Amino acid sequence: MSTSRSMKLALIATATVAATIGLATPAYAAGLDYSFHSPTGNIRCEMYTGDDGNNSQVVCVEDDHTWVAPPRPLACQANDHWGNALILDTPDEAGVVCYQGTPPDPALTAPTLNYGQKHSLGTITCDSEPAGVTCTDSSTGHFFFDSRESYQLG
Repeated sequence: MSTSRSMKLALIATATVAATIGLATPAYAAGLDYSFHSPTGNIRCEMYTGDDGNNSQVVCVEDDHTWVAPPRPLACQANDHWGNALILDTPDEAGVVCYQGTPPDPALTAPTLNYGQKHSLGTITCDSEPAGVTCTDSSTGHFFFDSRESYQLG
């Protein structure tokens, strides 16, 4: 995966972040479409729809986890956060993302996506389960799973 492309997005309502990932960069609307957090508050996610209405994106941040992220890419600056955020970006693959900023307290900014609930935006659906949060793009089959103990990309 190349680390030469960047995109800007907002994390959890007001925090501005810069994401460095090896994925294509679709055009995104300036505003956030939907945000949520897991029942524990540990996983916080934001969902976006592209300006063209065809592309979708979800970014989830998890501060308290035991899984180990891949090595920090060179494009990720020393003061950027690395290793606690996952991204799924239509039509591309899921990945770990580098970002700047500090997301606000999820209890103040986003509704809880309770266990057993789903939320869809465009072709991306996120499911909240006791085991963790899974976000899947139905148009590509790409996904990520995020829990305190592990993550998966597909």
